[in-house]
Amino acid sequence: MSDIIDLSIIVPLYNEEDSVPVLHAKIREAVEPMGLRHEIIFVNDGSKDNTLEVAKGLTRIDPSLRVIEFRKNYGQTPAMAAGIDEARGNVLVTMDGDLQNDPSDVPMLVNTLLEENYDIVVGWRHQREDKLITRKIPSRIANWIIGKVTGVPIKDNGCSLKAYRAAVMKSLPFYSEMHRFIPALLSLSGARVKQVKVKHHARQFGESKYGLSRVYKVIFDLLMMKSILSMLTHPVRFFAKFSLPVFALGLFAFGYGLHAQLHDTAAMVSMTIAVILLSLGAFILALGFICELIYDKGDIKIKELAPLTVRMQSLTHSIE
Repeated sequence: MSDIIDLSIIVPLYNEEDSVPVLHAKIREAVEPMGLRHEIIFVNDGSKDNTLEVAKGLTRIDPSLRVIEFRKNYGQTPAMAAGIDEARGNVLVTMDGDLQNDPSDVPMLVNTLLEENYDIVVGWRHQREDKLITRKIPSRIANWIIGKVTGVPIKDNGCSLKAYRAAVMKSLPFYSEMHRFIPALLSLSGARVKQVKVKHHARQFGESKYGLSRVYKVIFDLLMMKSILSMLTHPVRFFAKFSLPVFALGLFAFGYGLHAQLHDTAAMVSMTIAVILLSLGAFILALGFICELIYDKGDIKIKELAPLTVRMQSLTHSIE
């Protein structure tokens, strides 16, 4: 099972028992003519219906299909990360399991990745078949905010249909809903990113598993991403910028209180404020040192992200 192959298709599934057989057939129809050694990985994310049983049944007729089972629902990002960890392909393709992504776009994404020498090819649902108020408008706002915060102007961060080089993805850490920020994370290593238009269909079976309830998760993840991008190399310098003004105010309050004491006037308030401000400044600076230690021992480091791509050049954005 450790043999390297050409292509891995990774699909997280949650309560998609009706979609699975159709999706499997469409993936085979799209991929088999490519002539690549491939595998399909279905990750059952703790489905409460018969998704797991249906997927396992398909393995009896398709030896290229592998099924990963989660005992409970962990979410799209952990499911995707599990599939990426188990994948054996040199090229990885991720997509949703609800038939809204079209498997017929997979050959185009893979060919673009390999022939044009990109590290990641991102699908852009330019004609999205979703509800305007609850899906399209929030998505457009989120994509604009993500682009401003990360500096990576991806038109459709929420599109799961993407193609990656496995060498890039295998070393990438995943957190919470962080699969949306993969292009931003890869930009740290100089990865070359291209966006291509892909087809999008209305949901055929069941109902959407995601809605406005996930917005707060995206917001918190975005704040974390901004922190990572802002203080990645030297966290202590980032926090020092905030601690220095606090220290300055604390020293001013201390000097004012000392002057008042020397002239026999009330200085208790000034000295109390000085102690609070100086303590706050020390606390902020200490956070910087703690983050420096976390960075030194943690997963996200430029020195580890840098070798992930061969070309180590600034991020190139190409939009069709």
